[in-house]
Amino acid sequence: MLNLFDEIYDNNANLLPEGGTVNYYGKILSQEESNSYYEKLLTNIVWKNDEAVIYGKRIITARKAAWYGDKEYNYTYSNMTKQALVWTEELIQLKQIIEEKTSETFNSCLLNLYHNGDEAMAWHSDGEKTLKENGAIASMSIGAERVFQFKHKQNNKQIKLLLEHGSLLIMKDETQKNWLHRLAKSSKIKTPRINLTFRTIVGQ
Repeated sequence: MLNLFDEIYDNNANLLPEGGTVNYYGKILSQEESNSYYEKLLTNIVWKNDEAVIYGKRIITARKAAWYGDKEYNYTYSNMTKQALVWTEELIQLKQIIEEKTSETFNSCLLNLYHNGDEAMAWHSDGEKTLKENGAIASMSIGAERVFQFKHKQNNKQIKLLLEHGSLLIMKDETQKNWLHRLAKSSKIKTPRINLTFRTIVGQ
């Protein structure tokens, strides 16, 4: 497993050895900005416990989620469909910051609120049909620092890195076709993390 902790990141460098592109920008917000957005997002986002249908059984997660966009886009994952809410002021600001940094454009954002390290995300890829094929997904982390991992679907190569408070990660090209990713559990993490994944919905 390639460990990317404690390195100085070049946002033009591809962290994947093959089959996709992942760029880590590190912290793109100051500590003060990160703290401010953290408080505003906790307060202003319409958080709801996420739901999933697994083997025909409806599961309610401890993790909370929210879905926002340019229009009332429908987004289906884990056999459940969400309808996008209207952007908040903070989400518009963060979207503009990320678009300027990356030269990418996005029309929607899926947010997840992990209350502590017991809440995580299992191995998966974001390959839903409504997403732009091979399009960029911008993942911003605000709050507790958490370990994020990638695993190749064929050869099981793994990469992990620590996502910092106010940091940005970009996944694009064939990453979703060839790699799985997850947010690992950690009993040491006692505080919340907010993850914002800005995406591009097509065909709606």
